[in-house]
Amino acid sequence: MARALGPLWAGARRRHPGSDTLRQQKLKSSFSMQAKMPPCDFSPGKYESYPYERMLKIRKQNLSPSLVTYYKKPLLLHQGHMQWLFDYEGRRYLDLFAGIVTVSVGHCHPKVTAAAQKQLGRLWHTTNIYMHPSIQEYVEKLTALLPDPLKVVYLTNSGSEANDLAMFMARLYTHNFDLICFRGGYHGASPYTLGLTSIGSYKHGVANGFGCQTTMLPDVFRGPWGGSHCRDSLVQTIRKCSCSQGCCEANDQYIEQFKDTLSTCVPKAIAGFIAEPIQGVNGAVQYPKRFLKEAFQLVRERGGVGIADEVQTGFGRTGSHFWGFQTHGIVPDIVTMAKGIGNGFPMAAVITTTEIANSLAQNLHFNTFGGNPMACVVGSSVLDVIAEDGLQKNSEEVGTYMLLEFAKLREKFEIVGDVRGKGLMIGIEMVKNKDSRQPLPAEEMSQIWEDCKDMGVLIGRGGIYSQTFRVKPPMCITKQDADFAVEVFHAALMRHLERTAAK
Repeated sequence: MARALGPLWAGARRRHPGSDTLRQQKLKSSFSMQAKMPPCDFSPGKYESYPYERMLKIRKQNLSPSLVTYYKKPLLLHQGHMQWLFDYEGRRYLDLFAGIVTVSVGHCHPKVTAAAQKQLGRLWHTTNIYMHPSIQEYVEKLTALLPDPLKVVYLTNSGSEANDLAMFMARLYTHNFDLICFRGGYHGASPYTLGLTSIGSYKHGVANGFGCQTTMLPDVFRGPWGGSHCRDSLVQTIRKCSCSQGCCEANDQYIEQFKDTLSTCVPKAIAGFIAEPIQGVNGAVQYPKRFLKEAFQLVRERGGVGIADEVQTGFGRTGSHFWGFQTHGIVPDIVTMAKGIGNGFPMAAVITTTEIANSLAQNLHFNTFGGNPMACVVGSSVLDVIAEDGLQKNSEEVGTYMLLEFAKLREKFEIVGDVRGKGLMIGIEMVKNKDSRQPLPAEEMSQIWEDCKDMGVLIGRGGIYSQTFRVKPPMCITKQDADFAVEVFHAALMRHLERTAAK
């Protein structure tokens, strides 16, 4: 594996008189001028609820302890506006995590808010035993954005529920049972979908997901194979690549591993294979460019269906395409979507072919709240805003700009092992050093993370070892915001160096 450029403080271990003092002075001076937060013409209203300490007490006593909070001192948020969040004291933060990749068009976007308010005064809920205008209007608009034959929609309330239903449909349609998923994939936390979710921290000591088989993740940075031309990103790994033109040796090796799974771990006939076009919770992990296309073909030869989990990659977030699967040159048999579909409103969908949808109609299958009037009006207005505000193009332009700026930090800092992604779906994987690629210890990750928050930037965490920073902001973010975010992250890395040098 090749090294790109030496670390910023590559000579820090070479001791000479006065070197430590000089280095400390340089580091401290770099922090003296903190990155300037871009202006915002929105002023939050006055916070009028319980004091912070009472909120904290109620949460500890009355909310499930499984609902963890971020940061040593959990944030108490009060209001949101587009890419900005405000806490109870009025402090403003640039939101680079978007409610875990859910706020697609911006917090409280005026058009989406107005549509929801209008529908609130008209009809909140009737279930799907009756028709109401918004569901027909919405599914027509949504399916127009997908290629044939993906034209039949089943609306649900969450991504877990959508993936649960996709598993059920695949098994009903194929009359097979076994499903294949990637290690490192996240597809939900329900007892059914936990079989597909392959990250240890989500697993509980009870039986779940019978019939789900994991296969090797084709991770070209952390996996056994990978080179400098593997993934669909302007930023590649720093690993050497000896492939000839039009050939990807890493892809071939990972496909052989996939074939091995088919030959040894599942029956000759399977129900299907599910994959995120870019892994989300695992830290924006990208596969070799041809992998999904070849894997879907192998699965179909075994009688299975290909399922694309677009919960995080959909609705223009990858920039170049509206759906993540389009970047792989495939048309899945089933597509699941959630999160950005409703900009924070609880809704999700499964979209499939007529033939697969008919398999669910053999008996009753009912969802009380899926496709309710509120959800459909909100979802429809989100689609309008994405088009009217040019948010897919903005994802491509601002996301590319931000990705390349973050990549410059990889050249400066030894602990920045990999920068990857597409559009506004970016992962920054942190390591002890580039040679070993061992994850940066959790304590050091947390210190950098806290420093970013203290300087006004909220960023996500992910990866099997929680070693990757996840940058997935509302798609309305600007280049000025991107500059601020990169400056803050740079300052946090410099502070990390200062702490390391002081040990």
